[in-house]
Amino acid sequence: MRAETPERLRTRPARGWYVGAVLSAVVAVAMCLLGWRQADQADRIDAHPVRVEGTVTQLPGGSGTYSQVAYPVDGRRLTAADLWLPADAKVGEPICLEHAADDASAVRVCGRTYPQPVGVGLAQTSVPAAVLMCALCLWRIWRFRRHQAGEERARAGFTVAFAAEGMPALTQGKRSRRRRKGGRRALR
Repeated sequence: MRAETPERLRTRPARGWYVGAVLSAVVAVAMCLLGWRQADQADRIDAHPVRVEGTVTQLPGGSGTYSQVAYPVDGRRLTAADLWLPADAKVGEPICLEHAADDASAVRVCGRTYPQPVGVGLAQTSVPAAVLMCALCLWRIWRFRRHQAGEERARAGFTVAFAAEGMPALTQGKRSRRRRKGGRRALR
């Protein structure tokens, strides 16, 4: 049998609320950056698109592997990973790609808006969820602190009441004889 432990007075919220607030804020910022990067690449491709024909070199084969497409740019052969591919794509098949004229690494499949399938969609769902989680954690921390402040005010009032209760006994119900510097006239 376990010995009874005295009930512990909680002086601060659990660290989990602080960790949750920080982590959800980090996730929100990271997903915003991911979505911004995808939108920026799409804008650069839309500004000056260059069409090339690429070749599918790898298909996604479960978790941890991505599709890969090789494409020629100025005599070099570049590769792009995790692009939107048709469902019936096979290794070695040609595929139409668009890349930005000023940045050959910003590439997408022809007819698509964004380069990667998960970038913007993931940002659109995870950013609001992370912001709500951060707001919930901050609200919980704020509520706990407000509750603590109310208890401290009540404790302070309780202490003042006890101190005032003992005052007449100290002065026998009379005013203190201590005078202000300059007497009563100094107040006027």
